[in-house]
Amino acid sequence: SSFQEMTNVTAVLEFRLLGFSSNPHCQILLSTVVLVIYILTILGNIIIISVVTLEPQLHSPMYKFLKNLSFLEVCYTTTIVPKMLANLLAKSKTISFSGCMAQLYCFISLGATECYLLAVMAYDRFLAICEPLHYGVAMTTESYTRLAMGSWVTGVFTGFLPCLMVSRLHFCRYNLIDHFFCDISPLLKLSCSDTTVTEVVIFILSLVVLSSCFLLTLVSYLLIILRILKIPSASGKKITFSTCSSHLMVVTIYYGTMISTYVRPTYNLSSELNKAVSVLYTVVTPLLNPVIYSLRNKAFKKALEKIVIKH
Repeated sequence: SSFQEMTNVTAVLEFRLLGFSSNPHCQILLSTVVLVIYILTILGNIIIISVVTLEPQLHSPMYKFLKNLSFLEVCYTTTIVPKMLANLLAKSKTISFSGCMAQLYCFISLGATECYLLAVMAYDRFLAICEPLHYGVAMTTESYTRLAMGSWVTGVFTGFLPCLMVSRLHFCRYNLIDHFFCDISPLLKLSCSDTTVTEVVIFILSLVVLSSCFLLTLVSYLLIILRILKIPSASGKKITFSTCSSHLMVVTIYYGTMISTYVRPTYNLSSELNKAVSVLYTVVTPLLNPVIYSLRNKAFKKALEKIVIKH
């Protein structure tokens, strides 16, 4: 029987993702909605990347960061959505063990990179609005490159530890993941190993990454808001405030959903609620970012018109 147990421990070579409702009508409706959002997200972000690249006036650090964020959103949503769509419409909803770990790694790394980028973008806005005279000196091409590269490299490394720890857990017999992608919480619930150490390490890492980035971002925007309140002209106040409030909205949705999912000592959120919250940051936020960061921006809209007329 011990041999039987050993074979059971190493038996899981693939997982089945339960996804959402088992009702076929629900699945068709959901897959249509998700597909439309995904296409709009990819198009919106590609438009931003193209406009910022083609328009010399938008070659400032602020827009270069935005281009990074758009590229990130394309990668991030593509890590999750195509597989999710395939599973919504397929009979067999399987993902291989290595495929599952690859998805988990990409998801954590890109999610962490987004946290770092949003913090860096908030710092860039803080410098531009609160220290306009020093901005040119502080935010040179070199410092932009350092901050952008730093966000990506740190993100890539952030994904290693949680992914390594989850991949070393044992999964026996039962291989149904109650989620639409390979996320930490349903994998920990599924494991037949003792997950205490893994949970504590992931909790601490999530807490450090999310709270430090969120605080940096929040402090930057609070200082910006205090500075805006000192602007004498009402129109000046309105323009600056509308830009920042929309950024703050994206940041709040993203961090609110992320913190509610990952910064909990025990993973006790009901699986349906967990899935609903996950849809917000994997499907909805990548669409909101391009809309809010670019369409609320006059210089961007002008550049877009110019390119459309030109071509």
